[in-house]
Amino acid sequence: MVLTPVAAAASGAFLFARPMPFSQLPSILGDALSERGYAAPTPVQAAVLEDEARGRDLIVSAQTGSGKTVAFGLAMADDLLGPEGRMPPPAWPLALVIAPTRELALQVSRELIWLYGKAGARIATCVGGMDAAKERRALSYGAQIVVGTPGRLRDHLERGALDLSALRAVVLDEADEMLDMGFREDLEEILDGTPAERRTLLFSATMPAPIVALARRYQRDALRISTVTQDRGHGDISYQAMAVAPADIENAVVNLLRFHEAETAMLFCATRDNVRHLHASLIERGFAAVALSGEHSQNERNQALQALRDRRARVCVATDVAARGIDLPSLSLVVHVEIPRDAETLQHRSGRTGRAGKKGTAVLIVPYPRRRRVESMLRGAKIPAEWTAPPSADDIRRADSQRLLDVLLAPVEFDEHDSALAEQLLAQRSPQDIAVALVHAYRARLPEPEDLLASDAPQEPRGPRAGFENSAWFSINVGRNQNAEPRWILPLLCRRGHVSRNEIGAIRMTANETLFEVPGHLASRFLDAVRRTAGEDDDVDIRPVDGKPRDEARSHRRDNARPVHAPKPYRAHAARGDHGGQAPRGKPGFGGAGKPGGKPGGGKKAWHKKPGPKKGDGK
Repeated sequence: MVLTPVAAAASGAFLFARPMPFSQLPSILGDALSERGYAAPTPVQAAVLEDEARGRDLIVSAQTGSGKTVAFGLAMADDLLGPEGRMPPPAWPLALVIAPTRELALQVSRELIWLYGKAGARIATCVGGMDAAKERRALSYGAQIVVGTPGRLRDHLERGALDLSALRAVVLDEADEMLDMGFREDLEEILDGTPAERRTLLFSATMPAPIVALARRYQRDALRISTVTQDRGHGDISYQAMAVAPADIENAVVNLLRFHEAETAMLFCATRDNVRHLHASLIERGFAAVALSGEHSQNERNQALQALRDRRARVCVATDVAARGIDLPSLSLVVHVEIPRDAETLQHRSGRTGRAGKKGTAVLIVPYPRRRRVESMLRGAKIPAEWTAPPSADDIRRADSQRLLDVLLAPVEFDEHDSALAEQLLAQRSPQDIAVALVHAYRARLPEPEDLLASDAPQEPRGPRAGFENSAWFSINVGRNQNAEPRWILPLLCRRGHVSRNEIGAIRMTANETLFEVPGHLASRFLDAVRRTAGEDDDVDIRPVDGKPRDEARSHRRDNARPVHAPKPYRAHAARGDHGGQAPRGKPGFGGAGKPGGKPGGGKKAWHKKPGPKKGDGK
């Protein structure tokens, strides 16, 4: 690719890199790269080695997994190495690398250790959750490169343990994430304590206004380098999206893990509570899983990651922040158990896989009511995701059978002990009995797949009132005499039947029951969900009705002169004196919905509370 300058931005000019060899590097770094299997630089590594980038402040935008850690390690070479390609004796730090999380800081340290190890570099790592006294001792012994998180570095700086007076280069890795996490003050204090003539290398996947302001304040004539293509999706990642019932999210996760049998899989949740819940559920089902969230100590994190690298665990359940900087070469499956908050989070999560030319799969589990939002996010991110049904139990059993056949039919070498044992087995059992026992032993070690709710809804979303031509009718055992109101009946039906409010048609009330319709193609799925959630409301009985409702069942629309098909969206709110017809907050979990609304005051259900006298009526 030809080097192409682009119109200057506020922070400097853009630079797109062309491929180039490592021959221009000091031989000591070239040898280290060759030993690690690097034949040629990645685009971002080539860009920072261009003549126009040497010695200048840089703003670099690169995708996750593009080799940016090695890139800024190479960019600092001119500032750190002497004429003979070696580091000066360790004294005061010459380079400072700031990363948003402990895991990313530790990963950066590991990369720089092998890159600069032969050059005589001493690297100190300063991160939260580790022994601060040991870190201060390491700094007192001298280190040419210091890597750390903003909070811990600021603490060492204020205590006088970190001297930045000799600093030649500062690297801000994932600067946008550090600002999002609230580290602005820490970064400003650290940067204010560095020499004015030092270089500042800013690596950020995005360029929001706070990053631009930070660059203007602390950089001089910065060169902007971008290796992010217009197609923001990762070329080595296959994106899939699966619409499921809210109550089936956890079961869908189980079936995905069983169907893919990935060497290593990462599951992303939004909160530490959900990480804890899902991790415990997977352990109970027999999966070898570990968890990573903000509540885990650094020692626990290290043990979890080592278990993944040693193949003692194959599944990691994590929050977004806890997974920052994790690099697992065997990771081939990423599951978004909870929908990412935006396209950037989607890309950062998915970027844990599909690295170094390997193929990966990223799956979004989407509750039915949130499909349109996810489709909009994917369109905005220009990610061509394939909408598919979640794997069924039959799909998993077929995949298991094929995997077992592949293992058994693969050529292997036998020794005399194996042959002797095989002869003993054949003498006591028939070949068919032995084969059946082998299959049984293989299946016994695998967690059982889950049966999902019937998914007979079409993949394309329907219009708000389409699909009721061949509707099915159901009844609920509360009516006007029990103060039934659509404002709490509709959320209850959506929660119990795992449908959206647009999939509930006419609602007709009688004295002691309420009749409602759902599209015919959803009837079996709705009934299946209602039966599975029957224990949630002991006093509510939902049953199918044969044919159309009786003529005396009056329409609530006629009774109240206004439609009941478009009530306010149902959202969970904290319990308060007046719920306004909405539900109090439910238990934390993946379903998201609490108990149905219409439970004012003392918490009794609305149909148990008889209307009392109004204030001022003389009673």
